[in-house]
Amino acid sequence: MKKVLATLCALALSAVSVMAGDYPDISIAELKKAIADKKVVVLDVNGSDSYKEGHVPSSINYADVQSNLASALPKDKDALVVAYCGGPACHAYTKAADAAAKLGYTNVKHLSAGISGWYAAKEPTEK
Repeated sequence: MKKVLATLCALALSAVSVMAGDYPDISIAELKKAIADKKVVVLDVNGSDSYKEGHVPSSINYADVQSNLASALPKDKDALVVAYCGGPACHAYTKAADAAAKLGYTNVKHLSAGISGWYAAKEPTEK
């Protein structure tokens, strides 16, 4: 009985942790590969003006889809979903990551480097 109770507590804590914005990081190299393999949905949470200036290739402007996020995401709830914002100190990405997790997506990650890290790595952007 103690094992069952401990397992249930661990599961509850991990669910709270995910909903609180604790998402695994994905590196720029890993994200580039996922984009090249067409195995990721990338959500840019920097706002429309920043998105127009330049964004990670293939990313979706979260401001455009937040009211109907489910329509922008794949049906497969195990699909990789990556959210990013300005950089390591920015936490705006949690809006999109939390929304995806609430919809049942289980493979939500965070590009902590953000758009500033993407630029610093001299990676190409789309406008």
